[in-house]
Amino acid sequence: MMDVLIKGGIVMIPIILLSFIAVAIIIERLIYFRKIRTDEDQLLMRLKSALQKGHYDEALSICESNPSPITNLMKVGIDHRKYPEDVIKDAVTDAANMEIPRMERYVSFLGTIGQIAPLLGLLGTVTGNIRAFGVLGNLAGTAGDPSLLARGIAEALITTAAGIIVSIPAVIFYNYLVSKVNHSIIRLENRVTELVLYLKNAPLEA
Repeated sequence: MMDVLIKGGIVMIPIILLSFIAVAIIIERLIYFRKIRTDEDQLLMRLKSALQKGHYDEALSICESNPSPITNLMKVGIDHRKYPEDVIKDAVTDAANMEIPRMERYVSFLGTIGQIAPLLGLLGTVTGNIRAFGVLGNLAGTAGDPSLLARGIAEALITTAAGIIVSIPAVIFYNYLVSKVNHSIIRLENRVTELVLYLKNAPLEA
């Protein structure tokens, strides 16, 4: 590892740093989406049953034990259940809008890493070639060290490969996470009206 870092030159430092950041973002986001993954249909059936009986404490308990964007919306709706329907809908919609940044957290930065990494690799290629051609110039005139030529070529090739290696998984997971966020947003939008109807048809506390 250190040998590759040395041969790749100083440009390898930001490339490796970006690789660690990308891995951290991917792991954090996968854990987040795994944590909020619930069987929404089954969960909403349990909530609807509790609401139909007027057991709002039970409904809140269900939400607390199953943290997800949907249950966060339901908690807001329950807190505003005594208000008119348009107020409830506005409160739930605002809560849905608050959930979107949480789902999109760090995703755009992962996409930026996917774009920057190959550019850094290209920068390393340029600096490596400059060094290699400088050595060729020295060899053409007076005596020079051929190992310096090999070092410049190695720097050019290693940084290019490193940039691509970092970029490919970053782009793949960026697209996956963007798709995951978009599907989650669509589900939230579809659930808002449904949640409001649940609350308006629910009786007073039992």
